[in-house]
Amino acid sequence: MARKTGSHSEITGPRIRAVARALFARHGFAAVSMRQIAAEVGVQAGALYLYTPDKETLLFDLLKAHMDELLAAWDAVPAGKDPLARLEAFVRFHIRFNLDRAEAVFLSYMELRNLGPENFAVIEGLRRDYETRLETILRDGVAQGRFVAPDPKVASLAIIAMLTGVTTWYREGGRLGREAVGDVYWDMVRKAVAA
Repeated sequence: MARKTGSHSEITGPRIRAVARALFARHGFAAVSMRQIAAEVGVQAGALYLYTPDKETLLFDLLKAHMDELLAAWDAVPAGKDPLARLEAFVRFHIRFNLDRAEAVFLSYMELRNLGPENFAVIEGLRRDYETRLETILRDGVAQGRFVAPDPKVASLAIIAMLTGVTTWYREGGRLGREAVGDVYWDMVRKAVAA
């Protein structure tokens, strides 16, 4: 029997992805077996293969879904002409979006190495697309004399790394709320590229 009585694909598929994401983030991709995922979901191990052909594909799907969601969410943010306002919007967006997805962010950085070359290239391309959005803001600011960034590509990578790091230390109910964290990070980024 592949499915438990009463199980539904529209429930089981998302549950498999959520459980895999949590287990991969907690224990590492290599340490988690398909049997562990199945046990946590409450299905037989063979049932997982109705939803994914293998563990790497499951990881790839998680990483790609995260990047697709990130890109779509950023692209939905209204873009103005002013590079300073766009940079602030990017900083606040990145923090807000990623704080709600700390496990997905962790996997995107720590488990990318477990993808085969084709899957790696897809995720790397999506990451590059996102980095280019910030790089474009920086280039526009430099062109207008608003920012100083001798190498906007390197600056964009440094800023994204700094912003993403918030997911490793931020805790709900801690000393700073989300808005205050956004204020602090915005102040640091603004000063880093100040003309």
